[in-house]
Amino acid sequence: MSFSIRLTAEEKSFAESYAKMHSMSLEEAFKKALFDRIEDEYDITFAKDAYDEYVKDGCKSRPIFRLWEELD
Repeated sequence: MSFSIRLTAEEKSFAESYAKMHSMSLEEAFKKALFDRIEDEYDITFAKDAYDEYVKDGCKSRPIFRLWEELD
């Protein structure tokens, strides 16, 4: 799959500088940025759901060994 985006000259220069600084192509830089953002948002959603469950359960926690037992 491929797609194109429009950047101002300043945005393009900024993105190229970032890619060069990290020794990667512009394509790799955009792909990395996209998936880093997706992963961050997934992690935030997962943490929020876990916190909501914790609050729903009366803010009760359990010993870590119980988690290890569950995970075997």
